[in-house]
Amino acid sequence: MFDEIKEIILEYTETEPDEITEESKFIEDLGMNSYNIMCAVGDLEDAFDIEVNESDVAGMRTLGDVVEYVKSKQG
Repeated sequence: MFDEIKEIILEYTETEPDEITEESKFIEDLGMNSYNIMCAVGDLEDAFDIEVNESDVAGMRTLGDVVEYVKSKQG
């Protein structure tokens, strides 16, 4: 699942793929802005057939946070 999420995130950052880890922070490490993040959230919703609450997005600072969130939404 990490690799699938990483592929989505790569569309919104200029960071090299091998530099992205579960500890990578979206804003500080990957240089993403709020628009990029919301676009990526839309892609995640489509890819994993889930609905992400806007209030939950604020708590997701790293790729690992997203992996855990998606797992929890999938049951």
